[in-house]
Order: sequence, then C-alpha cells, then structure tokens
Amino acid sequence: MPKHPLRLLPALLLATQIPLHAVPPIPSDLTPDHTVSTAAEPVAPGPYKPAWDSLRAYGDAPDWFRDAKFGIWAHWGPQCEPEVGDWYARDMYSEGNSRYKFHVERYGHPSEFGFKDVMHAWTAERWEPKRLVDLYKRAGARYFFAMANHHDNLDLWASKHHEWNSVRVGPKKDLIAGWAEAARAAGLPFGVSVHAAHAWLWYEVAQGADKTGPKAGVPYDGRLTAADGKGKWWEGLDPRKLYAQDHEPSPGFENLGGIHARWNWGAGASRPDAAYSQAFYDRTIDLINQAKPDLIYFDDTALPLWPVSDAGLQIAAHFYNANLARRGDPGVLFGKILAEDQLSALVWDIERGVPAVTLPRPWQTDTCLGGWHYDRSVYEKNRYKSARVVIHMLADIVSKNGNLLLNVPVRGDGSIDDKEEAILEQIAAWMRVNGEAIYATRPWKTFGEGPASEGVQLSAQGFNEGKGKPFTAADVRYTASKDGKTVYVIVMGAPAEPLRLAAFGAGAPRVRALSVLGADAAPGWTQTGEHLVVEPPSARPVSDAALVLKVSL
Repeated sequence: MPKHPLRLLPALLLATQIPLHAVPPIPSDLTPDHTVSTAAEPVAPGPYKPAWDSLRAYGDAPDWFRDAKFGIWAHWGPQCEPEVGDWYARDMYSEGNSRYKFHVERYGHPSEFGFKDVMHAWTAERWEPKRLVDLYKRAGARYFFAMANHHDNLDLWASKHHEWNSVRVGPKKDLIAGWAEAARAAGLPFGVSVHAAHAWLWYEVAQGADKTGPKAGVPYDGRLTAADGKGKWWEGLDPRKLYAQDHEPSPGFENLGGIHARWNWGAGASRPDAAYSQAFYDRTIDLINQAKPDLIYFDDTALPLWPVSDAGLQIAAHFYNANLARRGDPGVLFGKILAEDQLSALVWDIERGVPAVTLPRPWQTDTCLGGWHYDRSVYEKNRYKSARVVIHMLADIVSKNGNLLLNVPVRGDGSIDDKEEAILEQIAAWMRVNGEAIYATRPWKTFGEGPASEGVQLSAQGFNEGKGKPFTAADVRYTASKDGKTVYVIVMGAPAEPLRLAAFGAGAPRVRALSVLGADAAPGWTQTGEHLVVEPPSARPVSDAALVLKVSL
C-alpha cells in the first residue's frame, strides 16, 4: 500500500464525492479593491509571499497537528456577559427580537445602553485560565484555542492599534496573554481565533432605530462619536472605531438574516474602505507578534477581507514566515469554504459539520457543547452535547483524517458551569483508556461501516451536524497506527450482538491478535473470507459510549 494512498485521489473524484459548498468559494484570481501598507507592522521575511501562488507551497498541515486530533476552544468575550447566546451584540439592535427585548428589560434601550456599555459591565472576575486549561488537557485536548476578537470588535489583548481592547475596557486584563501563558505552561500548542473582519457589516444594525413605540426614530448608539462621550465612562474613546459605522450601511441592513448572503462581500454589501482594511491588518499582525500563536482561525471565506483587500494574504505570509523562524514549521492557518486551489494554502475548517468520506488532506471541524457564546438556557434545559456525542463525533472525524475543535462555552465571569465540567471529566475518563485509538493515528483503507456511514451533504461552511442517522453499536469507525500494523475499531456503543466487519474480509490482511482497550479479557473472534466476526465483549471498560477493539495485523 502507498504511504499516503489518500493523496492519490484525483481532485475530480473528491469533488464528485463531496459537495464542498452550497455557496461558492471566492476565487483566488481576483484583484483586491485596495492593498494595505506594511510600514507600521512589517511582514516577517521568509519563503512565503502575500500571494495565493506562494501560499500554496504550504501543502499539508504539520504532523504535530495531525497527531493532536482534539483541541478545546474558549470562544469567550463580552457577548458571554448577558449569558443569552451567540450574536447578542447584533440581535440587541433589532426591535422585536427576543434579545432586544431582553436587553431593554435588563440594561435599558440600545440608544442609551449599547453594546459598548455591555463591554463595560463585563469584568471576568472569576477567570482562572490555568485551572481551565489544565482541565481541558486532562479531558484530552492536545491544543487550545482562545478567541482574540469577535464580530463585536473588542480586541482581547493589549492591542497597539485598537483602543477598544480588554486592557482598557471591561475586564482591564490582557486575556490573550493569560490564555497563552496557561496553554504553554500545560505544554499545549496555542491558537487564536479572529472574527473581527466582518464588524463593518455585522454592526450596521447599530445605526438603526426603533420604528414604533416611545423611542421611535431615536438612533441607537452606533451613530455616536467621540465628542458624545464627554463626562461618560467612555470619554476619550470613539464609538465609531468600535462599531465601524462611519459609512453608509448596506441596503436592507435591518434584516438580521441578510448578512449571510453578504459574507463574501457581495449581494449588495457595503464594501469596507482602505482604512478599515488597514486597521484590521495592523491589529492582526500585532496580535500574532504578541501572542505568537501556533494556530490561527479566521471566521472568513478563504482569508479575511478577500477580495476587498490583500490584508489576509499579507497576514498569512507573516504568520507562516514567523512560525518557520520561531518553531521550524509554518503552523496551522484555517480558512472556510475553500476553492480547490486554496486547499493546499490553508487548512480547511468545517463549521459544525463532517464530510461523507475521508479527505486527502488534514482538516478540522469546529463545534461546541452548547452555543458559541454562553447561553444560560442551554444549561437550564440540559441541552449540552453529552460526552457520548462528543466521543462519537471525535471518532467519526478522526477516521476521516480530521481534527475536532470543541468550544466549551465560558460564562461571562470567566468560569464554566458544573454540567460542562462533568461532561469534560467523562470525556477525560474515556480518553485515558482509549486515546491510543485517536492520537497520532491515520485513516485506514476505509473510515467505517454501519447504518450511519452514509453522510449528509455539507452546506456552506458545513452545518450538517446532527442531520444524519444517529450512531449505534452497529456503527464502527476505523483508525490505524502510522505503520499500518495496528487497526483500531471504534464501536459506537456496547454491542449486544456479534460484530461482522467486512473491511477485514476478502483481500484483507490476516488478523494476528485482537483485544479490547481497557479490558483484561479478549473477546472471541473469527476471520473468514467475508468478515471478521467478533463476539460481544464481556467487559465494559470505562463507559458504554464507545468500545475500542485493537487489531494487530
């Protein structure tokens, strides 16, 4: 068997097996509207240049990432302060929306108490990064991610180029520095996620006003200027730099759902100007230079601000070159909805989704236990993913050459709740026994068998999570040691009937030995010309979430 058989899949075959996108990627051959200056924040010297042709030399992610398989993410920022879920800072500016109603009742009208004021109320008083990162490592994480900014546009580090940052506003702490220190003390590669490129569009609703009621026509605080801050807590800060709203908004900007069609800067979107792109570039290079991340995630199609600006190309070249000089490999940079020629320039990130087949290059799924930002109702209604679900997702993803990045929502005060901790401890218990079937493995000749093996088409960034058949003990996923001499059969439950594994049938290598990870007694088994038949193991190590057979060839 070739050393890397999956790389031999022709691109056309891959495309026919996997509908990569329900919406198209952005082509690489477009000309940006404008280019950024690298005078204030130079691009690190090295082999990578700010051009797609040069970035394609990246190829595959480094082996340390392929070996890690499982990361945990703190998708944490000021939108966790209200504890009512994701995109709060957008929805609160939409009259009649449930979060608008919540905001008015809890904080006041958004013309008087806007999201900048929520940031001011956010103090993160119970944040203990070392304790959390140590817990995540115990749960099996081999890398850790922290959110550096979101669409709400607050930088969570001591930003040199953006006055709205967590050292000056809210917690008055350099959160990224704290997370980085904790991750490195735990020996985990450190990643940052950057989402702020879309603040230009995302915050346009802050320019609006109620259409009815006593505040009809009174502008929300997205139109305030620095002069309006005299005598207020934010005196000396310019809201226009936070809300990025010193421009004519897109037609129909009041429609909350309309932004999705404009994520590629099309469909009538207002196009960011050169100053906005420049500020984003300077801020992100500063973040990379300060935090020195091993991984970076952009919540963007391809690269941020492409093709409005070349900012994303410049940032990618800097990140790769800086990592080469610092750690000897270019690190890992993720992009979404990638064109075929971009798959060798970046690592494909699939949001809340899994492809139907094994992919030839390493990739990552990002998902979360609950919502992206902390939502108290998920806790109260017991809507978190169970440890069993997470373990099944991890096995499915790893069998297809992927990694799982799991967000554990952090409360506004910087803590996680008791139910999240319990789930993590259950994952930790399973990983202690079965981690060898996950870490440092590679895909086998087939990813799995069973009724849940027929995948569901990906949509846009992914979003097929939970749409397929649920996993049962009739489903298995395969992983293999790097030398191919050991195959792990991850059974998605506790089988009550004999397993009949067709992948070990005709033409398969002879099985020399078989055992159950974490169990003293091996089950009975027989290899025929059609199947490997394994009797139900009598031992039930750790949990019934997933049982792992270790097969020696």
